[in-house]
Amino acid sequence: QVQLVESGGGSVQAGGSLRLSCTASGGTFSTYVTAWFRQAPGKEREFVATIVGSGGFTDYADSVKGRFTISGDNAKNTMTLQMNSLKSDDTGVYYCAVGSGFSSIPTMRQPDRYSDWGQGTQVTVSA
Repeated sequence: QVQLVESGGGSVQAGGSLRLSCTASGGTFSTYVTAWFRQAPGKEREFVATIVGSGGFTDYADSVKGRFTISGDNAKNTMTLQMNSLKSDDTGVYYCAVGSGFSSIPTMRQPDRYSDWGQGTQVTVSA
């Protein structure tokens, strides 16, 4: 089992930036598919971005494409989500998750396919 810890959340005004980090213990990101999901109050958890290994294929939700960037640092065993041009709709708890054995790209957007999750970090964007 991989233990994941997110950090970097906070409050920011619309148009601002935040950088989320996810650190792993008990496993290395290079051997997993890693994703960021988010959940707003009263809404279901939704896919944000995913990366294969630490620098391979990436995929983004349409709502964040062009504004968010997912990347990995093998040396630090850390995964990062750089979030720019933030909007109020980006508000929510952001979770880092890892998984393996995905059969297709669309399955990487499904939260139930990920085996290990962090505790989440709150992001609040004010208009």
